[in-house]
Amino acid sequence: MGGAMAFTWRLTKRRMAPALFSRCHATLIVGGSKTEKEAATTTSILGPDLPDIWSPLPTSLPRPMPMPPVNHAAPPTIIDGKSIAEEIRSEISADVLHLKSSYGKVPGLAVILVGQRRDSQSYVRYKIKACNQVGIRSLLAQLPDSCSEDEVVDSVTRFNQDPSVHGILVQLPLPQHMDEERILGAISLQKDVDGFHPLNVGNLALRGRQPLFIPCAAKACLQLLLRHQIDLMGKHAVVIGRSKVVGLPTSLLLQRHHATVSIVHAFTHRPEEITREADIVISAAGVANLVRGSWLKRGSVVIDVGTNPIEDPDSEHGYRLTGDVHFDEAVKVASAITPVPGGVGPVTIAMLLSNTLDAAKEAFRSSV
Repeated sequence: MGGAMAFTWRLTKRRMAPALFSRCHATLIVGGSKTEKEAATTTSILGPDLPDIWSPLPTSLPRPMPMPPVNHAAPPTIIDGKSIAEEIRSEISADVLHLKSSYGKVPGLAVILVGQRRDSQSYVRYKIKACNQVGIRSLLAQLPDSCSEDEVVDSVTRFNQDPSVHGILVQLPLPQHMDEERILGAISLQKDVDGFHPLNVGNLALRGRQPLFIPCAAKACLQLLLRHQIDLMGKHAVVIGRSKVVGLPTSLLLQRHHATVSIVHAFTHRPEEITREADIVISAAGVANLVRGSWLKRGSVVIDVGTNPIEDPDSEHGYRLTGDVHFDEAVKVASAITPVPGGVGPVTIAMLLSNTLDAAKEAFRSSV
């Protein structure tokens, strides 16, 4: 690969008055239809809406303060996605019970699964099981690989018209002969709990605007970082992968939290050098063991979104899941890291339940 020249911008931090921060923070609570608790939760995920105010550089830059030494002996924090997901599911379960007592209805999630991919079947099983755990009604439409694109769109249309269904999920990837954009575009905006509708993605990209739903995996990455009180503002975050499912929305969310974001993809020259500069690394490339320990800066935080199936005859389903990050190497360098499985995956499913709950709440309010 060819070389690349790196430029570093040095900016001075400018403190903002608490009152200004409060006013900016409050601008995200709009519409009046959400409760204070719901609005605060959404605001937290979307980050504070602060204006970009550039301080002029002084004529002579002060000598930088030395960085505190890194404690190489400190064991890394293993970020436990299972326990975080359990917390979130407990909160959702309580809300579902409240909705049932208040409206006599429960949220409903419809899942459309096309084909026989083992990993997709496994993900769908987990999602349906999670729905049952919190009291959300689930419906499953299974279609063969050989079905037509119109048949999948027809399934989406039926669920759009079903008032007991509040969220619709089409399990990706779809067979290659299908137009993914057409199928996802057929999902009603109010039921797009995966957050892939162009209006949801567009509103996520525009600061000061609120999407109805945030893509689940991206939302899960931010939940893991925020619940571990990892500071994002001004930090250098590298997102590996630029898919609309994870990479793109995650990079947009990180920018909402005022991180400095670099995106590494399959055509990036010397990706390991860019990644090695990052305070936070989020990998969603879908390549097993792509990120080695040598790619990471000591003390960095690593979120591994990769769930790559590897043949394993000793496993119950004939395969096991491994991440994008070589865990045994990364754990010796990172200050905090998610395992695979048991990291991002459980929280992603919890975010799907959360989005379905939000969709149901809005539907129930509209019906009274």
